Amino acid sequence: MQRKVELKRETSETSVSLALDLDGKGDYRISTTIPFLDHMLSLMAKHGFFDVTLEAKGDTQVDMHHTVEDIGIVLGQGFKQGIGEGKGICRYGYSSVPMDEALADVSLDVCNRPCLVINLPPLNTKVGEFDAELVKVFFQAFVAKSGITLHVNVRYGENTHHVIESIFKAFGRALAEAVKADERVKGVLSTKGTF
Repeated sequence: MQRKVELKRETSETSVSLALDLDGKGDYRISTTIPFLDHMLSLMAKHGFFDVTLEAKGDTQVDMHHTVEDIGIVLGQGFKQGIGEGKGICRYGYSSVPMDEALADVSLDVCNRPCLVINLPPLNTKVGEFDAELVKVFFQAFVAKSGITLHVNVRYGENTHHVIESIFKAFGRALAEAVKADERVKGVLSTKGTF
C-alpha cells in the first residue's frame, strides 16, 4: 500500500504545496521562506522517515503567523489523507528526545479526535526572527486538520532552539511509530471498529 499525497492550498495570504510519502526514507525539500521552520520541518521529516517536499510563501512582511498556520493545516490534511481510515496502523506513537539540556516527550493517538496538550518551560520569545509562540500555532493547526490527539510535554530545557528542536524530532519519531503498518492489526485498532 502506497501512502502518497499531493496537496495545494491557496489563500489571499499564503500559498502552500505539499508532496508527502508516509513510507519514505526521510528525504526532504522544504522551503517556506521561514528558515527556522524549514529546519524544524526537515528534522521532523528526517527523524520520521517521511519524504516531504513543501513549498510555502505568505505575507511574512505582516507576520509569520498566517504562513506557519497554513503549513500546519496542509501537513495535517496530508497526514489525514495519507492515513485514510487508519486500517492496519499501530495508531499510537511515543518518543522522548533529548537535545542537549532539553528533553521533550511526545505522545499521540491517530483517532480522529483532534486534541492538543502542550506544556513548555518558559522560553525566549524569539529564535532569531521566529516567534516561539508559533510552535503552538503550528501544532494546533496540524491537530485540527489531521484529527490526531497530540500531547507535547517538555520536561525541562533552557535554550529555546534546543527545546523546539527536541519537540520536532520527537514529533517525527512518534508520528512514524503511530502510522506504521502492523500486520497484526486487522481493520482499525479499536474495540469500536472505527475511529
